[in-house]
Amino acid sequence: MISDFYCEQVLSEKIEVRKVFETENVLAYYHTKPAYEKHIVVIPKKHIPSLITITEEENALLLELLSVVKKVAADIVSECGACRVITNLGQYQDSKHLHWHLVFGNRK
Repeated sequence: MISDFYCEQVLSEKIEVRKVFETENVLAYYHTKPAYEKHIVVIPKKHIPSLITITEEENALLLELLSVVKKVAADIVSECGACRVITNLGQYQDSKHLHWHLVFGNRK
């Protein structure tokens, strides 16, 4: 099991991803193994283990991250009519790198 799929595979470019939106510090891309009809992942390019480990010094990055989540979610709502925004913590979090899933449709 990969402990940080996003750093070890995506950000290191060991695997190719289809980008949706990108800033200097944030990447949004189509999930490599989508569980929903539309499934986009938004990650910080800096390693942050989870939402509850963000430090005060990382607040600007969190705001940038949420800005990208908001933009991509709005695009999904505009296209599909709805969107779920999901982040997992603790044992629910397979990869120990902060990330959001933006999804539409039923789970496959």
